[in-house]
Amino acid sequence: MTTNTSLEERMAAVEAAITQIQQQIAHPKSSNWLEQISGSFKDEPAFEEILALGQAIRGGDESVLDPSEME
Repeated sequence: MTTNTSLEERMAAVEAAITQIQQQIAHPKSSNWLEQISGSFKDEPAFEEILALGQAIRGGDESVLDPSEME
């Protein structure tokens, strides 16, 4: 049989877990992965370079592809 102290500790843990679940329900995270990462590369120079290279490739300029860098 459990003592009153351990029962009180267990109840406190259950109450804390319920509070956490209630907060998660009240403020759900977006399930859309795109919304979750949107803006995460803001002001990232490498990302800007990737966008420029992608646009060049889509425009037919494959000279930006350096075979030695693809390994």
